[in-house]
Amino acid sequence: MATLLNYLGVLIGFVVIVWVLVRKVYPGVNRMATERQQLVEKQVKDAEEASARLAEAERKYSEALTEARTEAAKIRDGARADAERILAEMREQAQAEVTRIRKRGEEDLATQRQQVIRELRGRIGELSVNLAGELVAEHLSATDRREASVDKLLDELEAMAASEGNA
Repeated sequence: MATLLNYLGVLIGFVVIVWVLVRKVYPGVNRMATERQQLVEKQVKDAEEASARLAEAERKYSEALTEARTEAAKIRDGARADAERILAEMREQAQAEVTRIRKRGEEDLATQRQQVIRELRGRIGELSVNLAGELVAEHLSATDRREASVDKLLDELEAMAASEGNA
């Protein structure tokens, strides 16, 4: 019987320990397990929300990048068009300047030509008079030539007088 009592004592001790465990420890452990489970569920939910926000951010980034590329292409095309327009304007201005300079050069050339022609006429006149004077002086320096020239002049005057008399 002592063994039975011994078993009974052990059994009662075991029941008391189980009862204390169920009554005192189990609710705390269960509460901690529930809190942990809720915490894990919350973390999973937060991770899913973060993943959704990340996907949305990536989508917005992709859209912004596409929009930026499109805008950059528009700006680049606009800059090219502006550059071509400016180049065309500069070419037109350069052509107008070349035309103006050419016209001015032609006018200057014509003015200089007229001036050279006037100077040449004056100089040729002077040279002609000098040369004629030298030729006449040389021709009249010899006596027989002088007499021949005077005779020729008189013959021409008589011929002119006779032709006027006949008319």
